[in-house]
Amino acid sequence: MNSCDYAQSNVQTLITDDCGVNWKLIQPGESVPKRIGVCQYKVTVPNYPMQGESFFKTAFKDRVLANIEVTYDYSIIDPIHYIAEAKYLGKANVESDDQSNAAAIYETAENSVIDKRIKEASRNLLITEDIVEFSQAEFEDKLLKEVNKMLESKGVQLNFLSFVPIPEEQTRQAIDVVTAAKIYKAQGLEELGKAVATARAGATKMQVTVPQAEAAKNE
Repeated sequence: MNSCDYAQSNVQTLITDDCGVNWKLIQPGESVPKRIGVCQYKVTVPNYPMQGESFFKTAFKDRVLANIEVTYDYSIIDPIHYIAEAKYLGKANVESDDQSNAAAIYETAENSVIDKRIKEASRNLLITEDIVEFSQAEFEDKLLKEVNKMLESKGVQLNFLSFVPIPEEQTRQAIDVVTAAKIYKAQGLEELGKAVATARAGATKMQVTVPQAEAAKNE
């Protein structure tokens, strides 16, 4: 590391004199003191939003299972707390733009810092959520607040998230039936709704597969 090294604005520069036990944040534009000893080095973490995703299976109210897809945008808002939680990230004594400190390296933090909290908060909140009445927007607001509470001491903050439940086929059919029944009832056509649901349940589901060569011939 040369004597003219300066902290850059697109990263948050941390230095340590005791092998990571304690850290000091260098403000953007300030010079980074030259590190000489084995336990004296710097680490840089991104100073811009990053994206992540999480996939898992969980249960709604009444043990209704669904696959969950979560995508989110997050920022490291307190690098000192963050590096204490994810100290295995980054590489000591490298320049700020070195590939060792590329954003892809820091995305592994999702597994231990973010992903775990999203799963835990989701499972706790979904226990009382009826999948038929589920409001994605309202749940996303609740989940975002809950996850950020859990991440507060970790130096990370979610800026926004998208929570998409994907029920299994039988569950989707049940949701369709319940929703349709409510619509028929609201229109005073409850008996007709029951008849339609019964007919639909007894209908044979057919799947037609057209060979590729035959399909090309018919185009």
